[in-house]
Amino acid sequence: MKLATIRTENGFRTARVEDSGYVDIGPGDVGALLAREDWQSISASADGPVIHIDSSRLAPVIPHPGKIVCVGLNYRTHITEMGRDLPEYPTLFAKFPETLIGPNDPLTLPPESDQVDWEAELVVVVGRRVRRADRATAEGAIAGYTILNDVSLRDWQFRTREWLQGKTWEATTPLGPCLVTPDELAADAEISCSVDDEVVQKSSISDLLFDAAALVSYVSTMITLNPGDLIATGTTGGVGHARKPARYLSDGQTLTTRIEGIGELVTPVRREARQ
Repeated sequence: MKLATIRTENGFRTARVEDSGYVDIGPGDVGALLAREDWQSISASADGPVIHIDSSRLAPVIPHPGKIVCVGLNYRTHITEMGRDLPEYPTLFAKFPETLIGPNDPLTLPPESDQVDWEAELVVVVGRRVRRADRATAEGAIAGYTILNDVSLRDWQFRTREWLQGKTWEATTPLGPCLVTPDELAADAEISCSVDDEVVQKSSISDLLFDAAALVSYVSTMITLNPGDLIATGTTGGVGHARKPARYLSDGQTLTTRIEGIGELVTPVRREARQ
């Protein structure tokens, strides 16, 4: 099953994604739906008419997550290109909900940075409240998966040893286009990122060092995870900052982030004028 959050004049509505369009489930976003214990049966039983919408009406699939926990250095290819050793534990940082934009919304490059980079990522969507989860409990707490591009301001990220200031700029993180339940996602699904027509990242989610269940278990050891919380699992090799010479996003480009079985984010890139 696939679920999306749609923008309307009266607020968000949740829809089930079908090959022919969208079936309206009801008011509220996907995150609010996940807070209900019977969200799966509600979603599956919705039988309204199939509707068609413009892609610009797709909102971030979870517009207001309580937490966005991000994992750095989690694909072996990316760890190698950044010159690091394989970590013993996940490298964690956070984003805030204000960073999120929809799956087809434009990305406005902040005028404070000339080093805005791409990072295609698989995202775990939590569907059940958990704390100190073992692996089996962690697997059962996963509602599904979506896509995020962890757009990063490298000149700000590496000002200090801590990364937060380069990772959580407002309205820089496309999320969506939908949530897919775990049965919809192959263990070796292809993940890729393109800038215009050039593929700059391409790998399989099977290259993850710490997988989804391991991350839910690890993070829930520290803090309670709630329905609608997000864990961005890290990016694969091919980021612009690791290239020689380094490459970054520029005005007029289109950033496309894909994961097989989920869909794609299509993000027009625009430069904000300096004040």
